[in-house]
Amino acid sequence: MPYENLAGRTAVVTGAASGIGEAVAVLLAEQGARVALLARREERLAVIAGKIRADGGQALAVAADVTDETSVTNAVERIHGACGTVDLVVNAAGVMLPHPVDARRTDEWQRMIDTNVTGVLRVIGAFTADLVAAAADGRSADIVNISSIAAHLGFPNYAVYGATKAAVTYLSQTLRGEFGPRDVRVTNIEPGFVESELRTHISDAELSRQVEGMLEEVGALSAQELADLVAYAASRPRRVNLRQIVALPTRQV
Repeated sequence: MPYENLAGRTAVVTGAASGIGEAVAVLLAEQGARVALLARREERLAVIAGKIRADGGQALAVAADVTDETSVTNAVERIHGACGTVDLVVNAAGVMLPHPVDARRTDEWQRMIDTNVTGVLRVIGAFTADLVAAAADGRSADIVNISSIAAHLGFPNYAVYGATKAAVTYLSQTLRGEFGPRDVRVTNIEPGFVESELRTHISDAELSRQVEGMLEEVGALSAQELADLVAYAASRPRRVNLRQIVALPTRQV
């Protein structure tokens, strides 16, 4: 499906080595955007970027860790040198590590906070000047944050993950007040069950079985279906901001 207003844009997609991030990067490139793919797995990024280029798209693989300030700074320098000013940022990097709070897995708490919250802030901050400049030049400028329905619905053993996603949803809402008056759009997308690597992060066997059981019962959206929502939101006329999208499998309630 073709989308208007994506050709010629320059996008940064975090978490682009797999799942939603990979699907978003591939789709944006198919629609004519220059795409910088950010993730930690350099070899995997190189494969995806190579496929995009083989299919006629423009892609730059940038190994970067959103939890590390120096890593992000270096990534920004490389992106600017190769692609110029960025006008679309998609924060798809995330980690889900469920355990009961009384397990006191403080290392996992910190990893989720650093990736899901601070990482999002770090990337937005790194490209704020680009986005504001693009909007001032009369071009579309977008921040798209991938949150989760867990921001609103409580799931036992997922308290910290849900809290990080609630922070992303609140951040997106608040940032509209800062960026909207400067014509930079902020879109928050809250998926339900999605086919991705997130569930492979679950180390507890019983929790893993619970997730697999729920997926068998209600199904899951594909990463490509989420990518379609990102592309649709970013391709609207620049005066239209789809501020909040909740996307669930039809059977998930």
